Amino acid sequence: MPKPIVLIPARLGSTRLPRKPLADLLGIPMIVQVWRRAMEADVGPVLVAADSTEIVDAVVAAGGRAVLTGDHHQSGSDRIFEAVSLFDPDGVYDQIVNVQGDLPTIEPQAVRAALAPLADADVHIATLAAEIRRPEERDDPNVVKAVGTQSAPRRLKALYFTRATAPWGEGPLYHHIGLYAYRRDVLARFVGLPPSPLERRERLEQLRALEAGMRIDIEIVDTVPLGVDTPHDLERARQLLQAAKRTSMEQASQ
Repeated sequence: MPKPIVLIPARLGSTRLPRKPLADLLGIPMIVQVWRRAMEADVGPVLVAADSTEIVDAVVAAGGRAVLTGDHHQSGSDRIFEAVSLFDPDGVYDQIVNVQGDLPTIEPQAVRAALAPLADADVHIATLAAEIRRPEERDDPNVVKAVGTQSAPRRLKALYFTRATAPWGEGPLYHHIGLYAYRRDVLARFVGLPPSPLERRERLEQLRALEAGMRIDIEIVDTVPLGVDTPHDLERARQLLQAAKRTSMEQASQ
């Protein structure tokens, strides 16, 4: 049976929101909120891959596990590979879910959904997308579009990822969600490859895998989690978490 582990990369350096992993969300550091959502998914152990002892200390204080990694990594993929190599040098865990550390409202079922395509032995990497509903997102370069062909119900085999509006013509467009599940040997191969031409051009790391001939399947989910990049996003996350807390308390009292 596969043995998954969830890795959450986190670094203090952020130009738009300084010290982002430690930003306060209802009295709790954001990285701890993300860790809690990943724990609720209940797919395996959850490990934070941090570049700072402050992040490690915050996670450990909340009852979690964290590994201190180097500060030289260029991407979250590099950071989680170092972390899992330190935490599990014997390779017990063979599937790795990469949950971005700035997704405090990620739904636990979305974390579970990312693992589903790996049940197909031909799939190397799995990720998520949701259908674009807001017209302004269709032409927004900050909304990455996933282009693929159906491989199963609510699943696409990825053909391309782009910041452009694609594909052209009538039909749905899909908003890519930057949450990935890798086979461990595939992650090792991926981080050993140099950045590819299309990756550099589009500034999308997943294109390195496609250009190297790796198969990426995309599980379709219903909602896009809020990514926190700015103070405005942070305030929005506070509102969403507060609303979720109220709902939970109301349901518990019924």
